[in-house]
Amino acid sequence: MRKLRDEPTTAAAMVSFGRETRQAHFNFAASYTPLNHGSFGAFPSHVREYQRRLQCETEARPDTFIRFTYPKLLREARDTVAPLLGVETDEVVFVPNALTAVNTVLRNLRYQDGDVILYFSTIYDACLKTIESLEETTGVKGRSIELVYPVEDEEILDKFRAAITEIRNQGKSVKLAMFDTILTFPGVRFPWEKLVSICKEHCILSCIDGAHGIGHIDLRHLPRVGPDFFISNCYKWFMVPRGCAVLYVPYHNQALIRTTYPTAEGYKPAIQRETQSQKSYFINLFEKVSTVDTTPYICVIEASKFRDQVCGGEERIRDYCINMAKEGGELMAAMLGTSVLDNKARTLRDCSFTNVRLPLEVTEESERRHVGKVPVTEAKAVADWITITSVEEFDTFIATRYYAGAFWVRISSQIYLDRADFEWAANVLLDLCSRVRRGIR
Repeated sequence: MRKLRDEPTTAAAMVSFGRETRQAHFNFAASYTPLNHGSFGAFPSHVREYQRRLQCETEARPDTFIRFTYPKLLREARDTVAPLLGVETDEVVFVPNALTAVNTVLRNLRYQDGDVILYFSTIYDACLKTIESLEETTGVKGRSIELVYPVEDEEILDKFRAAITEIRNQGKSVKLAMFDTILTFPGVRFPWEKLVSICKEHCILSCIDGAHGIGHIDLRHLPRVGPDFFISNCYKWFMVPRGCAVLYVPYHNQALIRTTYPTAEGYKPAIQRETQSQKSYFINLFEKVSTVDTTPYICVIEASKFRDQVCGGEERIRDYCINMAKEGGELMAAMLGTSVLDNKARTLRDCSFTNVRLPLEVTEESERRHVGKVPVTEAKAVADWITITSVEEFDTFIATRYYAGAFWVRISSQIYLDRADFEWAANVLLDLCSRVRRGIR
């Protein structure tokens, strides 16, 4: 079979981050300003071309590729992703997205009356829907811990401990706790490592929704933290095509995963599983789940090469994105005359998101008696209008929400952005906020 990958790109090909990287390596429309990487990600031309070669190879010899070539490349992809989590290859498998992985974990567990899944009010909505679905079909119940940002990490930990105590005093048991590495909105770093430690103290299973994890923050300490399950989308921050997430299940928990969702040919009844090593069963279970385009999984190989050879490695990427998020957010806040969301310990901003408050005041009055202020009853509609107008008039997407009594935007930092992009975004928002205050929308 012909070779599928090019030789490694030399270090001399490394470019400066910012607009130069955007133009040289990504495929955005010339007029489009990509400010929302965190939702759907983006992948470079190198990876796109590699995926197309894989797809051409599949079409040229479907049986040969899917039955024989693909499993070998899948193993190489798992070999590539495992060190980024500091784990062993046979502890990680690929699934299409984080929600599939969340369902795989939660629906494989056995529940009884009195069991509780503990989570925070900042949970991703689709994950909450999964818990609500389980409430209809099993004895488990969900329990939410209310959080309103800004909040200190210690307060989050205290609320978590208090919830565990309260649930147990009610004669119930916390079966599993689920929380994020980085929240979706507001986009802030979550104290997930310390929460895992508390779970261990209380013999509670921990499931980490690290959708904004791999390629975003350093995760090589994962075995030391020791979550029971860890999930991360590769297509968001690791720059692979959409449809790729990694599920980490340490060896000692793999027996809990009996089937994929949907259940596929790798599944075996319990009596047959007993004759096979648990490690082999777990890996075989996820090797082929129905017939879908699994080339995004294999693209982890090429994405890793691009990030290493062209971008200079994970640390260089992280440093640029996190520092640019801080610098760009502060620039926007200064231009808008507002502030960036943070706490006293300054832990919230250790990620590639920045959350900037908009210069809009809200009134409890149902009528617009105060010129320039937004009635609270219209706040959500105003936030939605800002987002939609950013798309329709400015060819971008600025995620805007009314949250905790104020309007906030979440901007993603990435290697293809620079200060000029944050400055441009601030000017767009100044225009839109001016229109809101004048009642023009």
